[in-house]
Amino acid sequence: MAEAAGNHLFDLVRAHLPADPGGRTVIESVPDGRHHSYADLLARSAAYADALTRLGVKTGDRVAVQVEKSAEVIFLYLGAVRAGAVFLPLNTAYTGAEIAYFLGDAEPALFVCDPARESDFLGVAREAGVTQVRTLGGDGRGSMAEAADSAATDFTDVARGPDDLAAILYTSGTTGRSKGAMLSHDNLVSNALTLAGYWHFTARDVLIHALPVFHTHGLFVATNIVLATGGTMLFLPRLDAKKILELLPRATAMMGVPTFYTRLLKEPGLTREATAHIRLFVSGSAPLLAETHREWSERTGHAILERYGMTETNMNTSNPYEGARRAGTVGFPLPGVTLRVVEPETGAPLGAEEVGMIEVKGPNVFQGYWRMPEKTAAEFKPDGFFVTGDLGKVDRDGYVHIVGRGKDLIITGGYNVYPKEIETEIDALPGVVESAVIGLAHPDFGEGVTAVVVAGEGAPDEAGILAALEGRLAKYKCPKRVLFAEDLPRNAMGKVQKNVLRETHAGLYAAPAKG
Repeated sequence: MAEAAGNHLFDLVRAHLPADPGGRTVIESVPDGRHHSYADLLARSAAYADALTRLGVKTGDRVAVQVEKSAEVIFLYLGAVRAGAVFLPLNTAYTGAEIAYFLGDAEPALFVCDPARESDFLGVAREAGVTQVRTLGGDGRGSMAEAADSAATDFTDVARGPDDLAAILYTSGTTGRSKGAMLSHDNLVSNALTLAGYWHFTARDVLIHALPVFHTHGLFVATNIVLATGGTMLFLPRLDAKKILELLPRATAMMGVPTFYTRLLKEPGLTREATAHIRLFVSGSAPLLAETHREWSERTGHAILERYGMTETNMNTSNPYEGARRAGTVGFPLPGVTLRVVEPETGAPLGAEEVGMIEVKGPNVFQGYWRMPEKTAAEFKPDGFFVTGDLGKVDRDGYVHIVGRGKDLIITGGYNVYPKEIETEIDALPGVVESAVIGLAHPDFGEGVTAVVVAGEGAPDEAGILAALEGRLAKYKCPKRVLFAEDLPRNAMGKVQKNVLRETHAGLYAAPAKG
């Protein structure tokens, strides 16, 4: 194997290789039971790097990838890094029209897609000016894999420094067009090392990995932490509660979104005995209900560790590994990360328990939005703090609370209303599964506070919910209406899509047409 040439991110992997790379599994593909060693990782990522170079991918070129999860995707990711390229993973749910936007915006040198969708995307790629299209399936096969099969397994890494781009991740684009967050080698390296230390990961850890790998959580948190410590991943293609339950005795840690935990709680086999071998359960990407936190603790004896991050910053805060993991909070700023809460309009710093805009600064924070200098400038303060768009507070004990997105703030009759406060009250009512509070255009109040509730057995009706809130919330905070739904719309990572709810119920308070 050729010596590394100073590739900042892949140097992290090299620095934590096991003494016997061929004798240590880095990825076990759970569906087929295939074990991939660290020696395989070195050889296969070199092969992909060589194949990319032969396909004309140069330093700084983007490699766009929309494929199903497999070990090969990780090797392709690392191969792109080693080749000096910029890895651009795309959500597998994106349609042709959405892919057309991303390819046109990022102008990748190569697009890798699922073999089953190749015919759909060839024209899309051509129209976007992308001439190179290859395939990679969930089974790890395809024309990109074949190119790696015939490539060299010895590759001299392209020199890349801490500030060079390693990846671009597009934001979900719930408001306006999606923005490409530019992540440097050191954004990823610093966060992986910080989290590995904060969460006590070592080479002895075995992580249950059922997250998608087109997202920060699955790729840059879960995968990079394991690679930064020489551990092992049990790779599931997607969430499978029964399979996870079978794997728990072989693992030491699991990372998931709240849905993982609610699904597992429905399994009768989830017990203290079943989880006895696990030292850490992590949840993120969407808020974890306090009830889920409590029920998990009662059933398993484990307190779920909730943390807070975003596409643009990787992870910002975490509940402590040792110490109280408080439900409804996302813990403390991570080492090296500075967090402050400010008044949204003036930027004036706020004190403990005061709700305002969260701003962060640290080596984890991205370099800006791809080809959007004006948007980048608008989101950074002169002193380097990034405006997250999240509303929150720091309590008197230093724990950070997220109360919602800035765009979800409701202004009714001139008063600011934070949805999380109302959702917490509604969720505490008997029979209520969960709720989402939104603001809808209102002829008298500007916005009308509106609750959308998922009700279980014994839940109160609209009148009952409103009566329960009366006296617990100021009158202006109480919903004008309570609507009911079988479930709340969510994106791939489990976040409630309030923009969809606002669109669905947009005319609720519209004045009836005359005549």
